[in-house]
Amino acid sequence: MGGVTHNESIEALGLSALDPGAVLPDYPLLSLDALMNIRDAATYLVRVEGESMQGAGIFDGDLLVVSKAREPARGQIVIAVLNGEPLCKRLDFCTQGPVLRSENPRFPSRYVLEGDDFSVWGVVTHSVRSHGHRV
Repeated sequence: MGGVTHNESIEALGLSALDPGAVLPDYPLLSLDALMNIRDAATYLVRVEGESMQGAGIFDGDLLVVSKAREPARGQIVIAVLNGEPLCKRLDFCTQGPVLRSENPRFPSRYVLEGDDFSVWGVVTHSVRSHGHRV
């Protein structure tokens, strides 16, 4: 009994198989570098470990594009270091100073206290998630 090939199943859906090297007319070419500014000297990549930012759509294993050139502001997701611990959190402020907020209710906010060693290493501009195998 003959089976259905991959191309036949694609065509049955009204789609056509594309040659990966084909240039499509009338479609703008996309450059991840241009979109995410990856090659800029002030941009770096970070692999996420943990579940504290799931509410913001950032999951364990995601790759974050981070800009050191952007000024961190309230509400932005940042890469920060608090007392030697690197963190990915949403930046906020209260009367006592900066607060690093999780986007998962299972994880508490981290308050920056007087005497803490605190710095922001950059602002998260994009996230990339693999839908195949993990690298």
